[in-house]
Amino acid sequence: QVQLVESGGGSVQSGGSLRLSCVASGYTFSRNAMAWFRQAPGKEREGVAAIDSDGSADYADSVKGRFTISQDNAKNTLYLQMKSLKPEDTAMYYCAAGHPWGAWYRVAGLLARFAYWGQGTQVTVSS
Repeated sequence: QVQLVESGGGSVQSGGSLRLSCVASGYTFSRNAMAWFRQAPGKEREGVAAIDSDGSADYADSVKGRFTISQDNAKNTLYLQMKSLKPEDTAMYYCAAGHPWGAWYRVAGLLARFAYWGQGTQVTVSS
């Protein structure tokens, strides 16, 4: 059974940094795309960053230059390094794992199928 567990969220002031982690079990990172999504109250879930099986990464325009997605296959861990945080970044952040039979999602320039989701970690950025 695939499980994804996020951590690293918290409250920071504008301009601060956080690094989110997502540890996966029962899943092989190298074979599939992985991504970070976020959702604020009253808004749709938004793709933030994605990394494909070949290592290529794509980012939403709103976070380009500030966020970096990476993964450690040996540790089955996905990361999202967030810098220069803004109040607009406040949201619940979720990691997602790809699967050939998952639903289609678009994260910036990457189109992939995702079937597994974590429970989320809250990021709050104050002015």
